[in-house]
Amino acid sequence: MTIHRAVVARVQPLTPTMTRVTLHGEGLAGFESTGVGDEYIRLFFPHGPDRKDVSLPLTTEKGWETPEGAPVAPMRTYTVRAARPEVNEIDVDFVLHDTGIASTWVADAQPGDVLGVNDPTGLYSPPDDLAWQVLIADQTGLPAVARLLENTPESVATRVVVELPGPEAVQPLPGTKVTWTYGGNGHGASRLAELVKAAIPAGTDMAGGYVWVAGETNALRTVRRYLRKELGLPATRFKVVGYWIPNADSWNERYEALPDAVRAELMALWDAPADDEQDVTIRYEARLSDLGL
Repeated sequence: MTIHRAVVARVQPLTPTMTRVTLHGEGLAGFESTGVGDEYIRLFFPHGPDRKDVSLPLTTEKGWETPEGAPVAPMRTYTVRAARPEVNEIDVDFVLHDTGIASTWVADAQPGDVLGVNDPTGLYSPPDDLAWQVLIADQTGLPAVARLLENTPESVATRVVVELPGPEAVQPLPGTKVTWTYGGNGHGASRLAELVKAAIPAGTDMAGGYVWVAGETNALRTVRRYLRKELGLPATRFKVVGYWIPNADSWNERYEALPDAVRAELMALWDAPADDEQDVTIRYEARLSDLGL
């Protein structure tokens, strides 16, 4: 893995709730897109007021680490909306919030600002017999939905449902009819679980099908249990991706405050390689719920 130094080339407002930032520069010359529509990257932000001073971590066998004596760069995970390797450019779409490291940064973003960017990882992995798919997301998943649609063959029937904070957040999407719903997104209770159940009711014949869902992490716990436990779908037929947690800083503080034995118990759940990853994830999420997380 490489952590690249990227420079802001352009800033483009898309809607009142989303802004696109185009990153470029020689530092992205080695950036290798996976080509997968929901590929994600970690962005490393400036640690102080100088928007060009980013403390880039060093890569290790297990990920990355901050050099000794250097400040820690704040990090957030984002989807690559588009990659143009021929000109060393990538687009990243930012949802605008009132608070938060990334939203505060993007509110004043301008050409010449610097970010760190690691190599991307894609998650969307449809079965070989893909004939139809359902893509459901809240606003944070909208960039991935758009790119997935751009990459989907015309022979694949696609249904899209997106939950937005309001009509002002609607964006044109390529190639298919979209059902827009309003709510959730930190402004009310997420309806993602309800939307998934309506789109994939019990008894649905999943031959040739695939379900991709992204959005608020806590809301997706119910979605994962429904697809895996109630419908009994194999992991090859669905992907559930948590993109954000309400009040994430508070959540992280409460997690770190757990007794060492409890955190060790949580980590030990992942030490059963013979178990299906989705089943392990469900047990892990259930334990977090029991702990009020």
